[in-house]
Amino acid sequence: MTSQQHSNCLIVVMGVSGCGKSTIGCQLADALAIPFRDADDFHSQANVQKMANGIPLDDQDREPWLRSIVDFAAAEVKNGKSIVVACSALKKKYRDQLRQAPCPVWFVHLAASFELIHQRLAARKDHFMTASLLESQFEALESPAGEARTLEVSVDQPVAAVVDEALRRFNLANDAESE
Repeated sequence: MTSQQHSNCLIVVMGVSGCGKSTIGCQLADALAIPFRDADDFHSQANVQKMANGIPLDDQDREPWLRSIVDFAAAEVKNGKSIVVACSALKKKYRDQLRQAPCPVWFVHLAASFELIHQRLAARKDHFMTASLLESQFEALESPAGEARTLEVSVDQPVAAVVDEALRRFNLANDAESE
């Protein structure tokens, strides 16, 4: 599988903090031979500071952050590249904003139980998202089930199995869409 097969495509690996977006996104990008970026890199310093202080972001905080991701994806697409971005995209309106990229946008929703994610966050070191913000993430999550170009993959399995399932389902869905 090469980037040529998936040219001009944005793949957003989404879900709550701690579900494995960065890990899965990076491995998915490697398997597809396309670049990976973490949406956390697009946050303003003010957003990072808010989250570090345990204050959830609001829609006003997120709007320019999401716009910067779309702008980055647009530049990559203009250069003939596809891209994988790890981004929470918890609400439909956030996903709709990301769908404004000038290319097909796919979402891979990494689904997990509150308990599993709580355990993962409790074990994390050196990350601005604290376990105390997890509840607000689950409350904000609007299931993407039924939305176009969306796959849901359970992360209650080894990383390699999650990546393999995402690749398999993405290729099946992408092939079916091009028919």
